[in-house]
Amino acid sequence: MRAKRYLQSIEKNEQRLLQRLQELVAVESPSEDAAAVNRAMDLVTAWGVAAGASVTRHPQAASADVTELWFHGSTGDSDKPLLLLGHLDTVWPMGTLAAMPWCEAPDDQGRARICGPGVLDMKAGVVMALEAIAAVRENGGLGRPVVLLLNPDEEVGSPISRPHTERLAREAEAVFVLEPPQGLPGTPDDAAYKTARKGIGNYRVQVTGVASHSGVDFTRGHSAVLELARLLPRIAALPNLERGTTVKPGVIGGGTRSNVVAAEAWAEVDVRIARAEDAAGVEAALQALRCEDPACTVTVTGGINRPPMERKQGTVLLFQRARRLAAELGIDLKEASTGGGSDGNFTAALGVPTLDGMGAVGEGAHAKRESILRDELLPRTALLAAMIANT
Repeated sequence: MRAKRYLQSIEKNEQRLLQRLQELVAVESPSEDAAAVNRAMDLVTAWGVAAGASVTRHPQAASADVTELWFHGSTGDSDKPLLLLGHLDTVWPMGTLAAMPWCEAPDDQGRARICGPGVLDMKAGVVMALEAIAAVRENGGLGRPVVLLLNPDEEVGSPISRPHTERLAREAEAVFVLEPPQGLPGTPDDAAYKTARKGIGNYRVQVTGVASHSGVDFTRGHSAVLELARLLPRIAALPNLERGTTVKPGVIGGGTRSNVVAAEAWAEVDVRIARAEDAAGVEAALQALRCEDPACTVTVTGGINRPPMERKQGTVLLFQRARRLAAELGIDLKEASTGGGSDGNFTAALGVPTLDGMGAVGEGAHAKRESILRDELLPRTALLAAMIANT
C-alpha cells in the first residue's frame, strides 16, 4: 500500500507538523503588510533550507517577496518539475491573533479542531507540503524535482506573483494547489479536490452627469445617481446561470450632498465565468451600456483578472490518480467545482494539468470560525505525499 507508508512517516513527525503550523499561524501576515508577510516567508524558507531545499527569492518593491523552494529529485533537473502552489498572505489584519488566537478544541460534534487566522487559508497547506515532501524523501526519495512556490499576494489577486506562477507552470509536469478542499466530510462535496474554478472579473461602471443646485437650479442638473439606478437592473439581468456566468453589482456610490444634483456615480461589478469563451460576451454587454439621459455618459473599466480553471483531461487524469491513492487511506475522494478563484486558475489556463484543493480540510476561510479538522490533517498530508511520489 503505497500511500500508507507515507502516512506512517507523517504520523511519526506529527508533533513537528503541529509545532510548525502553530509557529506559522503566530506570524500574522496580512497581504498589505510586506514586512509581516516576509517574516512568514523567512520562517518557511528556514524550514525548507533545513530540509535541503535551494532557495530563489524575488524581492519586490510593491509587496513582500516571491519565494521558490526547490527540492531536487533523483533525476537531477532532467525531468520536468512538479509545481506546488502556496501563499503566505492572509485576509486578516495585524492584531487579529489577540481576538482569534490559536486553539485546539472539540467542535459540537466532538471532532478536534485547530483554529487561528490563516490556519485553513492556507498556512496548513504550506506546512503539509513540507511534511509531504519529507515523507517522500524518507521513503525512496523524490523522482522529479519539486518546487514549492510561496506567493505573498494571492488574497489580493496575485498581481506581483502571477508572472512567477506562470513562468514556473510552463516548465512543470503538473501543478498541485494547496488551497483547502471544497466542503466538509458529510456534505455533498465531502472535502473534494477541485477540478474546476470560475474565472473572476472586476469592473467599474462610472457615470458622469452635470452638477447643479437642487433648489436653485434643479432643471439644469443631470443626475449621475439616477442614471446609475437605471443601469443597475440592466447589469443585474446579464447573468447566464445555465453557462455558469454571474454578474453582480456589489458596491455602489455617488453624489456629494443631498442638495446637489450628482455629477458622479459608480458601481463595482463582480463577474464570474465558467468558460474562457464567455469573457468576451460579458465584456461586450458591459461596454454596451448607455445612459438614457444624453447629457450623462457611462465609462466601463476593468476586466477578467483570473481566467477560469476549466475541467480538462490532464486535470481529470490527476484526479483519478488521487482518487485511487486516497482509497488506500480510506478516503472516498470526490471532485468539485467552485466559484472562487486561486493561483491554479493561471496555471490551468496555460494548459498545464492542475489539481486544486489539496490542502487542509476545514471551514470558515475568511471568517472568524476559520479552523481545520485535526483528524483529517495527517491523512490528507499522506495523500499529498503519495501524489508527489506518483506524478
